[in-house]
Amino acid sequence: MSVPSALGSQVLLLALRVDRDLVRDDVETSRVEPGEDGIPLGLLGGDPLHDADVYAYMKSYSPYENVREGVAYPRILAVTSLNDTRVLYVEPAKWVQRLREVGADALLKCEMVAGHGGVSGRYNAWRERAYELAWLLDVLGLAA
Repeated sequence: MSVPSALGSQVLLLALRVDRDLVRDDVETSRVEPGEDGIPLGLLGGDPLHDADVYAYMKSYSPYENVREGVAYPRILAVTSLNDTRVLYVEPAKWVQRLREVGADALLKCEMVAGHGGVSGRYNAWRERAYELAWLLDVLGLAA
């Protein structure tokens, strides 16, 4: 399923109704490493740098850490943005590569000029949405 960058894993979770453990951010990177202000993003749920239980809990729902052999993953389109300062493009790239290693049909699309909310401008947003819908129609076997 398509994962628009602004909505992230929640869209995938609702659309596919898959295991929650498979659709979260790469907590190893974005939640543990300190941001620009020096505070890890994960502090909302505890301090993973100083509390092993919080770190283990956050790692338990990281999609990268939870990709498993023998799971029949659906086709996945992961959409990211090069200039996203919240979810670095390397996070979905690592996840897609890991999925491919276990045989999943995963495609990575990286927007080169977009940020966390996707591309700007209505025409660019329409093109992005058209790409995602065309991919979905192909997945459903409805593409011409």
